[in-house]
Order: sequence, then C-alpha cells, then structure tokens
Amino acid sequence: MTLQQIKYALVIAEAGSLNKAAEILYISQPSLSSSIKELEGDTGITIFTRNSRGVIPTPEGEEFLSYARQVYQQYELLTDKYSGKAKKKHRFGVSSQHYSFAVDAFVKTVELYDTIGFDFAFRETRTMDVIEDVGSAKSEIGIIFKSDYNEKVIDKMLKVNDLEFTSLIRCRAYVYIHKDHPLADHESIAFDELLDYPCLMFEQGDSIPGFFAEEILSDKEYPRVIRTTDRATNLNFMIGLNGFTLCSGIVSEELNGSDYKMIPFREDDENRNTIMNIGYITKKKTIRSDIASDYIFFIKEFLDKVKDPVLNKD
Repeated sequence: MTLQQIKYALVIAEAGSLNKAAEILYISQPSLSSSIKELEGDTGITIFTRNSRGVIPTPEGEEFLSYARQVYQQYELLTDKYSGKAKKKHRFGVSSQHYSFAVDAFVKTVELYDTIGFDFAFRETRTMDVIEDVGSAKSEIGIIFKSDYNEKVIDKMLKVNDLEFTSLIRCRAYVYIHKDHPLADHESIAFDELLDYPCLMFEQGDSIPGFFAEEILSDKEYPRVIRTTDRATNLNFMIGLNGFTLCSGIVSEELNGSDYKMIPFREDDENRNTIMNIGYITKKKTIRSDIASDYIFFIKEFLDKVKDPVLNKD
C-alpha cells in the first residue's frame, strides 16, 4: 500500500467515477483501475463497487477511506511543515451544532488566512453528522455540547469514532426569545410559563433519539414543538409565532442581530436546570493543523468576552 494509491482512492471516492478521477489525476483510466486493484489486493477488501452512475465505496471501503483521509491529511501537514516546498491549496472544515459563536470564529479564521490558499467548509448540521464528519476526517473540528442527560450516549459515539472531547465552556439554560415576546420583560422564565408558546428545536432525523437534541433540557415534554434546520428560520419563528428555544445564552449579536433577548431559565422542584458543557471534538492521535488551532483560539477569544451565562471556562 502506498500514499499514491491512497490518494487515488480518495480522489475516486470524491469524483464518483473512474473516468473523472483519471482526468483529475492526469493518468489513464486503465492505470488507475490497475492501481486500485493492487490496493484492494493489499488490503484484502473490495473498496469500490460499480453502479449505473459510476463507482461507490462498499461498507468496508467506507471504513478504509475514513482511515485513509486521516493518513493523507497528516502526510500533507508534514510535507507542508518540513518539505520547504510551496504550499498547495488545502481544505479546512468545521462541522457544528447551530452556534453563532462557531460561525463568528470561522469568519475570523477565513479573514486571517484568506480564501486563496484554502478550500473552506463550514457545516452547520445535526449532532450525529457532526460526530461522523469528524470521525471520517471530512471536518477537522466539530462543535457539540454534553450534559448529564446525554453524556453517556455522546461519549459512546465519540469512542466508536475514535474522537476526543475538549470542553470550552459550561453554562446553564437561557430562554432565547424576540424582544417583543409577551415574556420579554421577565427577569427569569419558568417551565410552566413557556407552555403556551412553541418550542423551536433543531431537527435531528426520525431515527435519532432525544439524546442528540441540541437544546438543553431536551428531556422535557413540550406540548408545542416546531422543528427547524437552520438558525435563520428559528429567528423568524421567534418573531412570527412567539417561539422560543432553550440555549446556552451565548449568541453573536453581530450575526443574529440585537432584536432578541436571553432570559435565565428559572428552575423549580420538577424542572431542574442543568449544565451545558460546550466543547470541540477532534480525532485522537492526530497532528492539529495551524488553521484549526487558530480557529479554536478565536472561539476562546469570543467566549472570554461572555459574562453572565458562564459557570466556568476550561
């Protein structure tokens, strides 16, 4: 098995076609096919199978490609750092639950590095997708949260994907609403006061249990629920439907605007508050790129300015 064969396999997986991959790699299609057959012989698995639209990875191939991406990305980092050659255009990806501070830090990172030398990707997506993206090396960094309610399940999935979690900040629940909401003048809001209004929750897919919900206190029963897929829709429903969401209280006004309020959630005997532990996930035993380190620096810089919602920072 060679690095060249690994590169060939990764290009084929992305192109979805041997012909397209051969064009990208500037080699003949028969040579490419022969190289992949040798790789499959070395690994003892079938990496790709053909269908009417081209080639797709087999289940065993998907697992192989996940490891292959990690190996090749680490190789590129090493060659950039020590070869002395001009740097190629590299990819940097982040997958995140729906946090405006994660977007804010990404904006600063792009501004620092410019878009000429990098192919950037920011994936604001479902919890399980964040874990799988980082596990497969599609993204280098993932942003998620853990709580007493979901910690065991999240930790299990992180272990399966060979990932580690690093805490950034811990905070309690805040009710996030529009400034004209009927409860906007309250100093704190109890669970019973929210029952007349729709709870806005990010959709996680039909097969995903509540442990993967992005909202703190997701184990509670809300009589009115609207599921969405993006933050902009949530903000619109806060205006048009007096909707609310339960979040960390950490919001970028620069991105979300200043027409919204964060009000502390008031616990009672039946509806206790809980701690939201927000952090980032990375692949274990990998070399972190400079750009990933800078991205995490900008997140921490943003969180250092947060006051009221914070319990502590790591």
